[in-house]
Amino acid sequence: MLEIKIPLSVPSAKKSDYVGNYKAATGGTGRLLLIAGDQKVEHLNDDFFGTGISKEDASPEHLFKIAAGTKNALFATHLGLIAQYGNDYRRIPYLVKLNGKSNIGLNEEKDSSKCWWKVKDIVEFKKQSKLNIVGIGYTLYLGGKFEAQMLAQVAKAINQAHQNGLIAILWVYPRGKSIKEEDIHTIAGGAGMAACLGADFVKVKYPYGNKNNKLVAEKFREVVLAAGRTKVICVGGDKRTNKEMVATTKEQISLAGTSGLAIGRNLHQRSLAEALKLANDLGAVIHEQPLKKRSTFLGIF
Repeated sequence: MLEIKIPLSVPSAKKSDYVGNYKAATGGTGRLLLIAGDQKVEHLNDDFFGTGISKEDASPEHLFKIAAGTKNALFATHLGLIAQYGNDYRRIPYLVKLNGKSNIGLNEEKDSSKCWWKVKDIVEFKKQSKLNIVGIGYTLYLGGKFEAQMLAQVAKAINQAHQNGLIAILWVYPRGKSIKEEDIHTIAGGAGMAACLGADFVKVKYPYGNKNNKLVAEKFREVVLAAGRTKVICVGGDKRTNKEMVATTKEQISLAGTSGLAIGRNLHQRSLAEALKLANDLGAVIHEQPLKKRSTFLGIF
C-alpha cells in the first residue's frame, strides 16, 4: 500500500487534494512516468522536425496522443498547450511547467528562466477548465549568476503549490563552465537542493553510456540518499532501443532506488504506435518494479 508523507506546507483543508493529486500523478504507485512536453519551448523545433524524426512529431498534438495512450503517465508541458488541446484530452493528468526558455542566445542568458505564470493562475485555470491538473513544475539552474533569484522564485512557488494541494516537481540542472553536469556527486547536490526547497520529486540527469551500467546505478544511490523524501526521477537520455531503455530503467529503480523516469524526445520522435509501445513497456517497469528496503541503500557506505 502506498504511504504518502504529506508535507506540513499542505494545510489540513487541502490534504485530501494533495493525496489525490499525488496518486493521479503516480498511478497510485508513488513512482512517476513523466512525459516531457516542455521541450517544445526548451528546444524549439529542433527535436520535432527533421531527419530521423517521425512526421507525426511535427504537430504538438502528437504529445497529447502519446500521453493519452500511456497508462499512468503524467504529462508535463506549458499552460498554453494545455489550454489549446486539453478539452480533447481530459483524462490526462497534467503538470504545468511554470517557467521555460529557448535554446537561442548566450549561455549566461540561457541559465535564467523566469516564471511565466503564478501558481494562483494555475489554480484558477484548473477550476475554470476542470482539467486534471495535479501540480506544477519548474526548471532550476544551479551555479549561474541568476541562481539566487531562481531559488527565491521556486521556493515561493512550491510553498504556494502545496498550500493549494498541488504537488511540485523540480528539474534541477547544475550549469557552469567548470561544472560536470553528469558527475554523480554534483547531481546529488542538486537533488539535495530540491529536498531543501520542499519538492515532491526532482528530475535530474543520469550518466548514460558507461560500460558498467550496474556500477553506475549503484553509485547513483548517493543522489537518492541526498534527496531524502524528495523522490528522484532520471532524464531519458539520448535515443536508444526499447530493450536498452527498459533495462536501464530497471537498474535505476532496483539498484539506485530511483522513483521513475522523465522521457521526451526519446519518446515523441517515434511514431505514435512505437511511442506507445515504449511508454507502456517503461510504465510496466516503473509502476510494477518491487520496492527496495531503505536499509539496502544505507549499507553501501
